[in-house]
Amino acid sequence: MALFPSLRSLIASLCFCFLAFSLSAFGRPATFLQDFQVTWSDSHIRQIDGGRAIQLILDQNSGCGFASKHKYLFGRVSMKIKLIPGDSAGTVTAFYMNSDTDAVRDELDFEFLGNRTGQPYTVQTNIYAQGKGNREQRVNLWFDPAADFHTYTILWNHHHIVFYVDEVPIRVYKNNEARGVPYPKLQPMGVFSTLWEADDWATRGGLEKINWSKAPFFSYYKDFDIEGCAVPGPANCASSATNWWEGTAYQALNALENRRYRWVRINHMIYDYCTDKSRYPVAPPECLAGF
Repeated sequence: MALFPSLRSLIASLCFCFLAFSLSAFGRPATFLQDFQVTWSDSHIRQIDGGRAIQLILDQNSGCGFASKHKYLFGRVSMKIKLIPGDSAGTVTAFYMNSDTDAVRDELDFEFLGNRTGQPYTVQTNIYAQGKGNREQRVNLWFDPAADFHTYTILWNHHHIVFYVDEVPIRVYKNNEARGVPYPKLQPMGVFSTLWEADDWATRGGLEKINWSKAPFFSYYKDFDIEGCAVPGPANCASSATNWWEGTAYQALNALENRRYRWVRINHMIYDYCTDKSRYPVAPPECLAGF
């Protein structure tokens, strides 16, 4: 029996609403074009497996980049990435969130700094809050990130920002606004990634240059997962305490995460701006407030 037009419309509307809710409120590995678009050098980004994975290419002509179609205010973003193998010195593969505002920028950075064959990959994290950055920390990865895919995650809520590598926290930035420390909470941020040449600083402070005879360089991405409050979207989403990423379990590291975090900082951290007296004779306030 044919449905009345109004009933068909109602069913279609309910189906659409459920789909929209499921895509915004629950994480799922998405295809590239569901959530992202190429922003730089379309010829250097290749979709694989029907868009469930992509290949980024760097050669002497160009690097490349992509960005999310929406911005988000709080939530969690993760991707599985396989980095450039072999001699990757002078290259940077970046995965980050950015408010894309010129005057007062908020930004949360993963930057994977290439190295000579056999030397460890370094991941640099940085945080810009209300226009102030220069909060670099560097960690040598304890595995070969070019041998297989590994999961890199940014959790951002009202309490803290946590950078994870395969569920191991490597960086925590707490909300210490009560102590006068800026914290990104007002500007939605997009999700970005780039592969580019940075041999003026990336490897050993720029001493190691790109070996272009090894080009082209490739990095790979899959399992794109964004869970957060999309902007534009419901006005009360970002302030809702019912969002899972604002729950008690996500307001601080648990005991296991704390042990893993200490292990990383003791065994694999090679640079921390908080202890760099040449740059900061007086430690920045967030360092004194504690991580």
